[in-house]
Amino acid sequence: MLIASYAKINLFLEVTGKLPNGYHKVNTVLCSIDLCDYISYDLCPRGDISFSCNVKELATPDNLICKIARYLKDRYHVSEGITIYLDKRIPIAAGLGGGSSNAATCITTLNQLWQLGLSNPEMHSIAAEFGSDINFFLQGGCALGENRGEQISPLPFIDIPKILLINPNIPIASSTAYKLIGSLDYDIMSFDPAKLKSSCFNRLEPGIRKAYPIIDKLLTDISSFGTEVAMMSGSGSTCFGIFDSEAKLKDCKAHFDDLGMITIISKTIS
Repeated sequence: MLIASYAKINLFLEVTGKLPNGYHKVNTVLCSIDLCDYISYDLCPRGDISFSCNVKELATPDNLICKIARYLKDRYHVSEGITIYLDKRIPIAAGLGGGSSNAATCITTLNQLWQLGLSNPEMHSIAAEFGSDINFFLQGGCALGENRGEQISPLPFIDIPKILLINPNIPIASSTAYKLIGSLDYDIMSFDPAKLKSSCFNRLEPGIRKAYPIIDKLLTDISSFGTEVAMMSGSGSTCFGIFDSEAKLKDCKAHFDDLGMITIISKTIS
C-alpha cells in the first residue's frame, strides 16, 4: 500500500491553562492541507519491522512510525512482518504535524494490513498514548482540538484555496514553544469561522517572535504582501499567509525563494 500522509495548519491556537500532568491545555482549530508525505507498506508473511526513510536522521527506532508498528505487533501478537518506507516531504519540526500524521496513517494502515479489527475508539485510544496531534490525523478535514489537543470534534470544512507556507529552515521543538508563553494571565481568545480574518490567532506566536527574530521578520514580510492572514502554524517554525490574489501569493513566494527559504503553495482539503 502507498499512503498519502497529509500535513495540517492551525488557524487558531489558544492555551487555556495547565493540566495536572504538566501539559498545557489548548483550544485549537486544525485544518488538513494538500501537502503530504508518502509512506509505502509492504507486508511480509514472516519477519520483523523494517523501516527506512529518504531523510537519514529520521530512519531510527525512535521514529513514531517504528514505535507504533512495534506496539501494534507486540500487543496484538502479529506474526507477519512489514517493510515501511517514508518519503518525507513535509518540513520537520515545523508546526505542520508531519510526524503525527505519519503516526496516524501507520495506525490505520496496519489495522488494515494486519487485519487487527480495531474500532475508531480503539485507534483513537492508541493515538492518544503516542502524542497530542495524532488523533486529529485519524480523521483529518477541519476539527476542534481540546485538552492536550487529543480530544477531537469535527468542524464544517473551511475552504482556503490560496495558502503560502514559508519555512525558514530552522526547527522549533514544541516544548520550547510552550515554555516561551510565560505567564498564563491573559484574556482567553475564541474562534469564529464566520470571521476568519479576525479570528486567526496563535498564543505561541508572541514568545517565538521574541526568541527567534527571523520568525518576527518573516511574519512582518508576509504581511507586507497584502495577505488576509499572516501567522505561525502550531509551534512553528512554519508560517503561512492566506491570500485573496494569486498575483500577491506568487510575488510573496518569489521574495522568500530569493531568501533561500522553503516555500510551498497549498490549500485546505476536506
